Amino acid sequence: MSLTGGITMLEKMVASLPPSEQKIALYIMEHPKEAITATASELGERTSTSSATVIRLCKSLGLNGFQDLKLRLAGDLQKGNVEGYRDIKPNVSYFSIIDKMTSNSIQALRETSEIMNTEELSKAVDLLSGAPRIHFFGRGASGLIATDAQQKFLRINKNATAFTDILMVAMQIANADPKDVLMGISFSGETEDIVQALDMANAKGVQTISLTNYGNSPVSERAMVNLFASSSKVSPFRSAATSSRLAQLHIIDILFMCLATQQYDQTVRYLDQTRELTQSLNLKFTPE
Repeated sequence: MSLTGGITMLEKMVASLPPSEQKIALYIMEHPKEAITATASELGERTSTSSATVIRLCKSLGLNGFQDLKLRLAGDLQKGNVEGYRDIKPNVSYFSIIDKMTSNSIQALRETSEIMNTEELSKAVDLLSGAPRIHFFGRGASGLIATDAQQKFLRINKNATAFTDILMVAMQIANADPKDVLMGISFSGETEDIVQALDMANAKGVQTISLTNYGNSPVSERAMVNLFASSSKVSPFRSAATSSRLAQLHIIDILFMCLATQQYDQTVRYLDQTRELTQSLNLKFTPE
């Protein structure tokens, strides 16, 4: 599978880039074919910047270098045009809502896959694999992601917790093992409680992972390992933001599966044991 996601990365980061890097990003977005065949020096000349600025741009995007960006741009051009996010309009048919929401969900998953950094993913899996305890922390809708992650990891005998309260997280961090992992989940990357929790974890020497939208943010800057979900512009009905939540769940699924394949036989045994016990429960709901 060819690398893709160069255009997506540029689109999501361009507004937050320094002016000189922004000039290069805008040029590449408008002339991707020309950028693929140019050297870093040539691209610097065309944008009245420098080859060093081109390299800094690649670093800002979280890439290994200009060649990495060019490979992703080439992959983008090969796949052709893909329809972007579509917001819900007033008084539309149910069919239209189904179509647009499905399209947005597929777009969010596709973009998340494109911007996934496999090196960071590998680091995250290694931290989670060796962690005595894993603490997932998110507020609001991100709290749902934390709960989903806890449920998945408990099934394979990982000591996992999920919190939406900073005080509860603080108590866990106070008594944490250095190999414990705190995963801060914040779609905006700016949730103050998540920032505080990561600061406490860093001071305590606890390992940290962030799950945010793509780009630099207070949350991602504080974490040892960064994982990114697709982000989109806020719209009146937030239909794209709904799809972004699905993208976060997708990353949790990827983490779970990566960890499961590392310990395949053991994981299958844990899943069988969990399934056997939960299916044996005879839950009865008696009206009061």
